[in-house]
Amino acid sequence: MLEIIKNTNIDFMGKRKFAFIFSGILSIVGIIAIIQVANGRANLGIDFAGGTAIQMKFTKPVDLGTVRKALEDGGIKDFELQDIPAANKVLIHVKKSEQQLGAADAITAAITQKMPDNPYVVDSTTEIGPKVGGRLRADSAKAVAMGTIGILIYIAIRFKFNFAIGATIATFHDVLAVLGIFYLLGREVNLILITALLTIAGYSLTDTVVVFDRIRENLKSRLKDSVDAVMNLSINEVLSRTIVTSSTVLITSLALFLFGGEVIHDFALAMILGVIVGTYSSIFVASPLVLLLWGGKKPLGKK
Repeated sequence: MLEIIKNTNIDFMGKRKFAFIFSGILSIVGIIAIIQVANGRANLGIDFAGGTAIQMKFTKPVDLGTVRKALEDGGIKDFELQDIPAANKVLIHVKKSEQQLGAADAITAAITQKMPDNPYVVDSTTEIGPKVGGRLRADSAKAVAMGTIGILIYIAIRFKFNFAIGATIATFHDVLAVLGIFYLLGREVNLILITALLTIAGYSLTDTVVVFDRIRENLKSRLKDSVDAVMNLSINEVLSRTIVTSSTVLITSLALFLFGGEVIHDFALAMILGVIVGTYSSIFVASPLVLLLWGGKKPLGKK
């Protein structure tokens, strides 16, 4: 295994109070974001807020940039584009608003006027009402909650219950942090973000399990050492692996963010934030929580 950092001796457990304060702030922002999303006051995507979806089939290959400019010039706002290059199709989602009633007619008029050299037919037009958006918001919350419960059960079986509590809180912390940052940035909350949050939860869990696995091994072999000393040793031992893994995922996410196009832009941004927060939480949140639940720093050989 490539070792970028060797023989570190960082007192991670000694910095847990500062980490808890910082994580508490991130979590509060995330909770506020959840409340705003539930009340429909955040920047909700079409899937959650409702709107119009139109699928168009063009005669010739079409560039999304050309379609985007045509819609913007036609006065269409708050829209999303998705192309199907093999079939020369474009799916256009327009968020519902009082200013954009009759969006389907406005879209076809803008495309006809700005792209006269590429005839098209409308394959389908779908209206997404507020009730559907509310149902999708509820289902998304259930998906995140069920994933978190699954993590709790898995870690409880593989390790101990206090490890499961630490991993679950750390994973939920990561989801809250990324959602809160998106809310502060005014980014759109949609199904793509929910997909990213579930991906981040899986990544965070994997990173945390690696740390926990080393802690479990050292707990068995160092019975005379204090719990916080064993945890510090374990985190330092896997620190290089954690940095290499996180850097690899981060570089990939940055490439998607810079070159992946508009459609995948928010997903890549969420992954970048998630990798950073997930790496931080596996070191400064998950393990300190287990230490807190353990009941102190006493040596493992003593009660």
